[in-house]
Amino acid sequence: MSGVTDCYQPIEHRLQLTRRCLAVLAEFRNPVIIITKNFLVTRDLDLLRELATYRAVRVNLSINSLSSELARELEPRASLPRQRLAAVETLAKAGVPVGVLVAPVIPALNDHEIPSVLAAAKDAGASWAGTEILRLPLTVAPIFQQWLEAHVPEKREKILRRIRALRGGKLNDPRFGSRMRGEGIFADQIYQMFKVARRKAGIPEDAPKLSTAAFRRPEGPQLALEL
Repeated sequence: MSGVTDCYQPIEHRLQLTRRCLAVLAEFRNPVIIITKNFLVTRDLDLLRELATYRAVRVNLSINSLSSELARELEPRASLPRQRLAAVETLAKAGVPVGVLVAPVIPALNDHEIPSVLAAAKDAGASWAGTEILRLPLTVAPIFQQWLEAHVPEKREKILRRIRALRGGKLNDPRFGSRMRGEGIFADQIYQMFKVARRKAGIPEDAPKLSTAAFRRPEGPQLALEL
């Protein structure tokens, strides 16, 4: 869940679409991975704990800065960093596998915070950590450039230069295998910083594997295709 957009948007408070999906997944013990930036994920602790019983859930909290000011400007509809860390702690104490994604990393803006984010994630109880560099596909690029102009105009050109440097001279590189990592010296520096900081914090790289061993097939004739 959340492959394209956060499944705990503010409207989830009212519509509870994600919770209802999780209820179905829990009923059939279907493995699920969640990525979110919102403390609201803790609302569904009962379902997440049930799925965790069958090794059928992983939750990832996306945290790319500890600055409340930057978070408000960059991700205005998401929980503040301290709330996301609180969500990590709540899930970890409840026995729900939870990790942290330091993402998106924006070169020359928040990349220097990688070590502090990982240290805070470890203190909160994160069991693994990953990272991704900012992607600017299609219409996202002009929106991001407008954001830079509005919030950090003094850093705009430096940030864009760094992004182009790790995207082959462009703002986006859609090639499979490169689009999530980037290439070149700045990409290498970011990932090296992450690896060193992750080891120093004592956070494993790999998340626990999910299991389909407890999956329950739905009853009834729906699966009988009679081919």
